Amino acid sequence: MGSAMNRINLAALVLRARLALGRIGAPACIAIVLCVAGVAAWAWLLPHRAAQARLMAQPLPTPAALVTAAPPPSANQNLAGFYEVLGEKRYAEQQVKVLFDLAAKSNLSLSQGEYKAFYDKASRVSTYQINLPVKGPYQSIWQFAMQGLRDMPFASLDEIAFRRDAIADANVEARLRFTLYLKDGEP
Repeated sequence: MGSAMNRINLAALVLRARLALGRIGAPACIAIVLCVAGVAAWAWLLPHRAAQARLMAQPLPTPAALVTAAPPPSANQNLAGFYEVLGEKRYAEQQVKVLFDLAAKSNLSLSQGEYKAFYDKASRVSTYQINLPVKGPYQSIWQFAMQGLRDMPFASLDEIAFRRDAIADANVEARLRFTLYLKDGEP
């Protein structure tokens, strides 16, 4: 009997709600639903907003030690670093051999090279200019040049020129000019 009573009360309640909604109209119903949704969202966000405010109110942690940037190197330190990177003049011929060995490993034909030595009194740096005519696949020539620069950080590739007799030729003729920057070795 109690459940039948609840059904009747529920049916009566639904009927009253439908009659009330019919009297106030659809726009008012939509406004009420939106207001209820806004209050629910506000109630949900309020605790999160309070937690965020508490977090923002906390002081930032201070570092244990202040980190300061190292002062830039002096001109003398830069100059000393420059001279440390230079190759040694007494090993210039061995560096040429390194280039010939790299050309052989890259499957390039290299018959001879031209060498010129210079000395700059102002900088106290010797240069050893090496012109190398090579022949082989284009990619192999570039690999040879880049490997030479990796193996000798005191070298520069000043010029590279390519020539191909016919467009269908797989091999290219190239002339590479390296310069080695050298210092006098310690006795």
